[in-house]
Amino acid sequence: MSEAILSVRDLNVMFSLRGKKLHAIRDISLDVMRGESLAIVGESGSGKSVLVKTFMGLNDANGWVDSGEIIYEGKKLTDFKTEREWLAIRGGEIAMVLQDPMTSLNPLKTVGTQIIEAIELHRPLRGAASRAEMLSLLKDVGIPEPERRSRQYPHEFSGGMRQRVVIAIAVACRPKLLICDEPTTALDVTIQAQILALIRSLKAKYNLTTIYITHDLGVVANVADRIAVMYAGDIVEIGTCDEVFYDPRHPYTWALLSSLPQLGVKGEDLYAIRGTPPNLFGEIKGDAYAPRNPFALKIDFVKRPPLFDVSPTHKARTWLLDPRSPKIEPPPSVKKLSTEGVKGYDAR
Repeated sequence: MSEAILSVRDLNVMFSLRGKKLHAIRDISLDVMRGESLAIVGESGSGKSVLVKTFMGLNDANGWVDSGEIIYEGKKLTDFKTEREWLAIRGGEIAMVLQDPMTSLNPLKTVGTQIIEAIELHRPLRGAASRAEMLSLLKDVGIPEPERRSRQYPHEFSGGMRQRVVIAIAVACRPKLLICDEPTTALDVTIQAQILALIRSLKAKYNLTTIYITHDLGVVANVADRIAVMYAGDIVEIGTCDEVFYDPRHPYTWALLSSLPQLGVKGEDLYAIRGTPPNLFGEIKGDAYAPRNPFALKIDFVKRPPLFDVSPTHKARTWLLDPRSPKIEPPPSVKKLSTEGVKGYDAR
């Protein structure tokens, strides 16, 4: 495997809300390898967006890195104190595609103007050169008649076309790391596939490293090299796409896979994960997923499990991998996925 472009070590992120402290990111360690596509998946509120916003210094003013470090190409981002330091990283080094293009774009400016602003802020191009680059980017992201469309406003574009403009703005900065935060959430299924294919083609053309943030494992099945599963501010399983889809080991990953609509049986209710995520204002004792886990052991309520090695590339934070644990088989739907695959969600 290639070298890490970004490394996270023992990261803890806190927020102050109503006089209380919320522990949003809990002791995460992670390497993002140069040139790979990493997907971070989990329910809403699991900490996915907080984690990647910390990479860019974009968390709200009431949030801070309590301990740990983030190193990007030798630079210790957790030592940054000023906006000037962050501006050297944002856009030109690490860029982000947000999930709602309508709120990402300025309704009072043409899309061409907004792309040119990004180009001129981060690259040594001005005037006719920046305009030519803007038109080239619109063409790259699949917008027809770029000269005419560049003079239009965001409300004159469909949702899918607006998302293409947002992607063009992110890529205009020529970043090395592109974060896609729920880039297909507001789009219908057919447009989702087009946007994912577009990001994959741009990754190849511009030699990008990509991070996808999503709550739907199925969305990233065909674009991710590795998948990290997050729960309650922690990474509970990480492995290659094949390992997470076809040999998952954490009960939470089993639950996410069981929730795929394609695994439903006609005439039966779709699977739903029972209960709710834990309150991150308080101290979490043991395994955070234990109260919702039908396979929980007594020790899950007492002690947090370590990350056990399944293979050199696959780790899971569950006591079920301890040699002393009873042998527990995954649910039938997950076993079916492991042996048969599911049309439309083939990770290979």
